[in-house]
Amino acid sequence: MNEFEQNVQSKRNDLIDSGVAFVVSFGFFATLFIVGTVISVVGS
Repeated sequence: MNEFEQNVQSKRNDLIDSGVAFVVSFGFFATLFIVGTVISVVGS
């Protein structure tokens, strides 16, 4: 057995971490899009 498999640093589920990363990155880009749309509407 691999020695690294015996000493795991994090036992959390990877699906939770990747889901959180997806939501955070989606929220960031959605915020940029909303701010850009608001600036575009106010500017015209």
